[in-house]
Amino acid sequence: MDSFEINKIVAAILMVALLIIGIGKISSIIFHVEKPKTPGYTVEIEQVDSGATPKTVSVKEKIDISALMAMGDAVSGEKIFKKCAACHSIIQGGKNKIGPALYNVVGRKVGGIGDYKYSKALVAYEKEWTFEELNGFLIKPAKWIKGTKMAYAGLRKEEDRASVIKYLNKNSDNPLPLP
Repeated sequence: MDSFEINKIVAAILMVALLIIGIGKISSIIFHVEKPKTPGYTVEIEQVDSGATPKTVSVKEKIDISALMAMGDAVSGEKIFKKCAACHSIIQGGKNKIGPALYNVVGRKVGGIGDYKYSKALVAYEKEWTFEELNGFLIKPAKWIKGTKMAYAGLRKEEDRASVIKYLNKNSDNPLPLP
């Protein structure tokens, strides 16, 4: 190959590159799109804190728990709990799985099973599993108690949460009276 042929190859490559750049410039002029000053939606990212102190949601909605619990049904709660059964057992004397056993959970101290390794956030959370606490936790566990290891999206429907709470309360040696 002589230098004249090499020059032709390099010139062809340069012409293709210039053609691509030129087409890009012309198309941006023809099909000009103005970008909005503010995006159409915002993406909220939760900050994960690795500290040992639990952080609860700063604004907790005041919810009428008796009205909420009136929506629920323990029979449908049993069906909904099947999602939870992959990680939790509900039978009396049941063993811990990925999550702790939930028999007698209503009224128990949060992080109260001695033979289960809870996250630091749940161990430091100084409350009991009341109807209100369970409702808040079941909405979105990671948001209710920051730092929990429970990676569950939560139950959005109030009726589903009330049904699961009634089912959990039913599976106890001493079920608490409903509010």
